Amino acid sequence: MSALACRYQFASYKTTKNVKTSSLISCSMQSSANNIKVIINGATKDIGKAAIVAVTKARGMEIAGAVDSLHVGEDAGQICGMEEALEIPIINDLTMVLGSISQSRANGVVVDFTDPSSVYDNVKQATAFGMRSVVHVPNINIDTVVELSGFCEKASMGCLVAPTLSIGSVLLQQAAISACFHYNNVEIVESRPNASDLPTPDATQIADNLSNLGRIYNREDLSTDVLARGQLLGEDGVRVHSMVLPGILSSTTVHFSGPGEIYTIRHDITDVMCLMPGLLLAIRKVVRFKNLVYGLEKIL
Repeated sequence: MSALACRYQFASYKTTKNVKTSSLISCSMQSSANNIKVIINGATKDIGKAAIVAVTKARGMEIAGAVDSLHVGEDAGQICGMEEALEIPIINDLTMVLGSISQSRANGVVVDFTDPSSVYDNVKQATAFGMRSVVHVPNINIDTVVELSGFCEKASMGCLVAPTLSIGSVLLQQAAISACFHYNNVEIVESRPNASDLPTPDATQIADNLSNLGRIYNREDLSTDVLARGQLLGEDGVRVHSMVLPGILSSTTVHFSGPGEIYTIRHDITDVMCLMPGLLLAIRKVVRFKNLVYGLEKIL
């Protein structure tokens, strides 16, 4: 039972029955103590705001800190448009937040939405204070992931690095891997309203997954002008076509074809909230890890 449920039950009993309330108060305190304490690093980004709202509403966890260099001192709940303040101010010092939470000795998870250059130091700090990390930072360098893996292994502390937090995106990747054994031709087409790096991490990961299976695709037109036929990421014939237009839907589509048929898998993203179920799952799972795990698909 959540702390909120216990408090609600306490209020109901108080107004309707003459009973002892000490056990109900204890239930509320115990539930709160057992909650996973979550720190959002990158709290004022769109995904950070969505994470604050999602964690606040989720059972078994609570927001314990919000870190960012913007809106310092403002209430985390208010910057997210929540009806009530969380009484948790935005702080630009991760170490200070970690230190205050570590004293409670509760399960703690730092969710990192920052940038590739700061991920290693952030995870290292969290580990030093006995907390796990969930990292969702696009374009993180694979060398950083390797270094973090070795560090987490030595520290016996869990970390989940998730290139995508979208469960739908992971399911699309898995479906594409299953389909590729039955079709010889494949093209990846993505659209985004804005993007700084193309192909995007989602499309690149799908292409990498298909490339690691020892197959060659599109044999009939491998010699076609690559610039006119999309970006060829490897030597196996997998091409990615990227379209960026303001206002367009964020979408990733994988087209397969064989004699007499076309098989298409598509995933659309309409709001950043689609990432929250994957994030909540990652938070709940990572507290049991003692090493680094790469990819949300590992915990589905």
